[in-house]
Amino acid sequence: MNLSRRGFLGFTAALAPIHQLATREAPEPRPRRAGTMYLGTYGPGVGIATYDVDGRITATGTIADVPNPSFVIRSGNLLYAVNEQDAGAVTAIDISGTPKVLNRQPTKGSGPCHLAKIGNQLVTANYGSGDVSVHPINADGSLGQPTELVKHEGSAPHAHQIVQAGEYVLAVDLGTDSIYSYTLAGGKLALKHQAKLATGAGPRHLVYHPSGKYAYVADELNSTVTICGYDAGVFTVLKSIPVASGKNYPGEIVISADGRFVYVTNRGHNSVSILRTVRGGAELELVGIPGCGGDWPRHCAFDPAGRLLFVANQKSNNVATFLVDQTTGGLTQTSDFGTPSPVCVAGW
Repeated sequence: MNLSRRGFLGFTAALAPIHQLATREAPEPRPRRAGTMYLGTYGPGVGIATYDVDGRITATGTIADVPNPSFVIRSGNLLYAVNEQDAGAVTAIDISGTPKVLNRQPTKGSGPCHLAKIGNQLVTANYGSGDVSVHPINADGSLGQPTELVKHEGSAPHAHQIVQAGEYVLAVDLGTDSIYSYTLAGGKLALKHQAKLATGAGPRHLVYHPSGKYAYVADELNSTVTICGYDAGVFTVLKSIPVASGKNYPGEIVISADGRFVYVTNRGHNSVSILRTVRGGAELELVGIPGCGGDWPRHCAFDPAGRLLFVANQKSNNVATFLVDQTTGGLTQTSDFGTPSPVCVAGW
């Protein structure tokens, strides 16, 4: 996102009532060793915070020299991070031993906020300039110079997420209320389809049902989730449902591995909406809205077993840990830990 839009993150919303989905009491989970958690952050000099996850969560250090890494992904022994600045860039990091920055390349766009590794290429969404960049990935994991920059047309394009769907590359654009489907070959993107959501919805991120027939889109500006049918790069808008009341801006959307439950973080309402999939994934039913364990939950992610959900609360500078009830989908907070301005959870 561009920095001007970031100003709205300082908004302090009056919280609507938060209703906890009833779940049975659970002890502090003690999962087998999960590896290392990497936290993307905002702010000068913070970098990527690292934590050892082994039953407990222990701070182990910071990967410095990575400016504003607001979104981070792991691929084997490599990390890739956006550098969300006016002069946008992406950074490659080797984590096979002591973390080492391999290199950084400009995206040729502004405010990069999301990326995905697709084959041997890195595709980045530039929020500020409303375009999509492509970089080749070298044999050592470092990044080559950009080979593509595709601008989304419209009055205020804001590319917000990149997702691979088989042979297609999807770009979710908050400003044009659209999902773009591209093919990627030879470092170049070719548009196949543009799906328009409701005007003013502000689609931010999406996830797929395991069947591959449906996608669920978190709409940042009208506080809904839109259910879409999906087939070979083409989206069909089916229905939108609200996820929280009051002034609320959904942040992240994730789905359980079995496709039974969808979770949406709510910035403003300070909660996590829990939705159950019904009719094979064609519909969603809101079943609970527990509190997020902090303020302004921007991102969340499951542990590898899907038993824990980690919620990054940007304004309260903490990450809350929730035990996921595998039967009801309910969330029970078990702990939290403090860390500066967490906005992305990655790792394992």
